[in-house]
Amino acid sequence: MRPRFIVDTNVGRLARWLRMMGYDALFINRIDDEGLIAIGLKENRVLLTKDTQIMRRRVVTSGKLKALLIESDNHKAQLHQVVKAMNLDFEGRQFTLCLECNEPLIPRRKEEVRDLVPPYVFQTQSHYVECPRCHRIYWRGTHWQRMKRELETLTEGE
Repeated sequence: MRPRFIVDTNVGRLARWLRMMGYDALFINRIDDEGLIAIGLKENRVLLTKDTQIMRRRVVTSGKLKALLIESDNHKAQLHQVVKAMNLDFEGRQFTLCLECNEPLIPRRKEEVRDLVPPYVFQTQSHYVECPRCHRIYWRGTHWQRMKRELETLTEGE
């Protein structure tokens, strides 16, 4: 079973990178520790945090809530730590979740997005996906290629 995460605000950027890899990474801005813990328990999520106080709570030390103390301030090192500690597969489901909403993306036919993407993108791209929540359209342009290369360098040696 693939782990699902809840990401503390102190490592929020990590959520986007996990989503790029296809992992359900819930990020809620302005939530207190009790809220993080409650959601983590209810939804069986792994808590990712830099907060040592959360790590000392009985719910974590007893193993009831799985949590990982993130050691670095650098997002590349953070992702590397999570991939290694959780033995994550970084190939299987890349770019299947909305980077903003964490929702599974839905394939769209080229004609469906004609008026939703820039003309040059429409002329040069053929594969599109859409977030059902925020309706953001994604395609495999230069931004996607750059993110894919970045993921490959972040996870090298795994």
